[in-house]
Amino acid sequence: MSPLAKTIMVQGTGSHVGKSVLTAALCRVFARAGYKTAPFKAQNMALNSFATPDGGEIGRSTAVQAEAAGVEPTVDMNPVLLKPESERSSQVVVLGRPDGHADSQGYFGRTGKLWPIVTGALDRLRAEYDVVVIEGAGSPAEINLREREIVNMAVALYAQSPVLLIADIDRGGVFASLVGTLELLEPDEASLVRAFVINKFRGDQSILDPGLVMLEERTGIPTAGVLPYYTDIHIPEEDALYLDTPAGYDAGGAMLDIAVVRLPHIANFDDFDPLRREPSVSLRYVTGPAGLEAADLVVIPGTKTTASDLEWLKGTGLSEAIVRLRQDGKPVIGICGGYQMLGEKVLDPEGHESSTLEMSGLGLLPVVTKFSADKSTEQVSGVVAADRGLLAGADGTAVSGYEIHMGQTNVAAGQEAISFNERSRKPASGFDGCLDDDGLTLGTYMHGLFHNDELRQTVLQNLAVRRGLELGPERFANSLDTEFDRLADFVTEHLDMDLLFEIAGVSRTPSLGGRGLG
Repeated sequence: MSPLAKTIMVQGTGSHVGKSVLTAALCRVFARAGYKTAPFKAQNMALNSFATPDGGEIGRSTAVQAEAAGVEPTVDMNPVLLKPESERSSQVVVLGRPDGHADSQGYFGRTGKLWPIVTGALDRLRAEYDVVVIEGAGSPAEINLREREIVNMAVALYAQSPVLLIADIDRGGVFASLVGTLELLEPDEASLVRAFVINKFRGDQSILDPGLVMLEERTGIPTAGVLPYYTDIHIPEEDALYLDTPAGYDAGGAMLDIAVVRLPHIANFDDFDPLRREPSVSLRYVTGPAGLEAADLVVIPGTKTTASDLEWLKGTGLSEAIVRLRQDGKPVIGICGGYQMLGEKVLDPEGHESSTLEMSGLGLLPVVTKFSADKSTEQVSGVVAADRGLLAGADGTAVSGYEIHMGQTNVAAGQEAISFNERSRKPASGFDGCLDDDGLTLGTYMHGLFHNDELRQTVLQNLAVRRGLELGPERFANSLDTEFDRLADFVTEHLDMDLLFEIAGVSRTPSLGGRGLG
């Protein structure tokens, strides 16, 4: 029987300090060293999710980390996913399947029963892989949650996993954050913290060095390194926090302006990462009608709560503005929940999302959506089935992505957008999406639509032609594999990798015969 995989855990002094990115980087580092590596996050709260090959649902960040490790994502890598539906309630997804809804008190009352599921998933991963890189959530210093948490020190103690504690210096107070977090841990928890990592440093590091010396003198824990602030490495973001800074997406001199509606419960916003990296595109997130006027394309993205976000769309005046602009000839795309909103009606007779049993949509597509208890979570592939408007010249183009949605939308023959040939890696036939008669209103359930290079560039070319423009020769080719290597190189350059391999308990040059090398 093979020994259990070694583990190393990334915890943070708070949310948004860089845990997910560092976890992805370490997954690629260990995989490149020859170890069969897997990510693990016991519990994640996120609206960005992903469909595994067998049709389970996990957090998108964990799926990205699996891709960095060069392995297929599984539900064991993220056994508990919380998808917020309101300020107080979330859908609970357990081992990839919906398992009811809960507010914070109700959920914490369930963690005792969820704990064996979490440990079972981790045990299965450790039996299959050489190294498991574990990610925490939020901060382990949330002492009010200590008795009920199942994602931070509870996991570290169970696995007896060494912990890297990462802090974001860009937020200020980095030394207080590190020392304060350590002080609030129990002795057995603190003993697992083996190194600090400081993230997002700007400037001359020599100014920081005296603080690092004092930090180690005070805590007895070394700093594994300081990661500079970077803007030129791109992997999918987990948190919607970065959507609040649209100036960061201005690709100066871009010819095409694309406006994405910033819905209150926007989901899978990494759908648009390839667009913001196209040299010809300036991508903006908007929350009011004024932001749409200059756009060459308006996109309504996915959402966890179609009903409430549709009401918000109407209340802000955005729905009326989108209809008017579309009547004036401006193209509109809706993805997943945005696709449902573009139709004539959204029906919810059993009240799965709302007490409103019937809602009027924007009426830009001749479709009606009906919600039911069933949820579709599938990887899909096929070809474009239309050749007009936004999709002119794209007929037959291969596309792939994934679906995560409730509700079924029926489309009339001849208006389908995509013809599928595979679902969850099994042969299938059928259609997805709807394209109106002039081809300027497109709706689809496919997440990852713009990650298909040929289709994305055809759509951009068609937008340019409508404005009498010619796109420049520079185009973005979507290659996450390259970005993962660049991220691993960046981390290797700035962190003490000998220390990190030692902490993980593995050699930088593994012997032949391991699970990852056979």
